[in-house]
Amino acid sequence: MNMDIDLLIKHHFSAGLYAKEMHLPAGHFAVTHKHKYDHISMLYRGIAIVKVGDVETEYVAPAFILIKEGQEHEVLAVDEITWFCVHETDEVDVEKIDKVVIAS
Repeated sequence: MNMDIDLLIKHHFSAGLYAKEMHLPAGHFAVTHKHKYDHISMLYRGIAIVKVGDVETEYVAPAFILIKEGQEHEVLAVDEITWFCVHETDEVDVEKIDKVVIAS
């Protein structure tokens, strides 16, 4: 289930790092995507199932998850979660950031 909900996205930037903060209600998910490089995600609050390829793993906050280069992944909120994706980039324009960090 992922209707048009407000994910309360916040963008955090610091010296070559970018963190995208999202809040997902229970039963909602962050859509499948991949990156051209390894990156770290953090489950700050709640319980989530992270699907990487065909493998699903349940995490309970706090948890750090390494997503390897080129792996399609999605995040399902078992209960309400706060999730951070952390990327190395010098891009600070929120209108361009997804084009830089998400592989097509």
